[in-house]
Amino acid sequence: MAHLNPIPLAEVKEDDIRERFEHYKKTRGFTPNSIMTMVRRPNIVRAFMALNQAVLYEGSVPEETKMLVSLASSYAAGCLYCQSHMSNLASIYKASDEKIAALWDFENSALFNAAERAAITLALKAGAVPNEASQADFDELKKHYNDEQIVEIVAAIALFGYLNRWNDTMATALEPLAADVAERAIGGVGWEIGKHTQG
Repeated sequence: MAHLNPIPLAEVKEDDIRERFEHYKKTRGFTPNSIMTMVRRPNIVRAFMALNQAVLYEGSVPEETKMLVSLASSYAAGCLYCQSHMSNLASIYKASDEKIAALWDFENSALFNAAERAAITLALKAGAVPNEASQADFDELKKHYNDEQIVEIVAAIALFGYLNRWNDTMATALEPLAADVAERAIGGVGWEIGKHTQG
């Protein structure tokens, strides 16, 4: 059960934040409980949403790749909440359920190309504690991505370092749609809702 409950959308006083929350609801099917908890400090949630936008939705790395990198990083960190959210977003950005589930065995799956494998390898190693990223991982990444794209990939991993810790620490309650997508896409490879149950 969550340590802090999300603030209901109707109680969010700041127009700019409420508008952004409505945008999330339209594009994802729900407004994440993580930011609806974070909104107790409006400047924190504003800064987070701006960073989230710049990292995941701007640049030239395909969005599907960034969603899968974020899922892999969350898998390495063990955050079940973020795994469900990134399964949902990977699905929205056209990754099939088969590909999302195959992430757990991406090195042996024909569903991933060499560039995706390099990015996912880095995400798994960088999402671990202690961090296992190496020069060899960056050498492989540089075969497929330019420096600006590498910054995008590392930014996605780092963004989820924040979110993984936020949601695991808060035991953020998982939204039903995200739970349904995760159960459908990665339930067969061991995902479960864990401590992120509704109160």
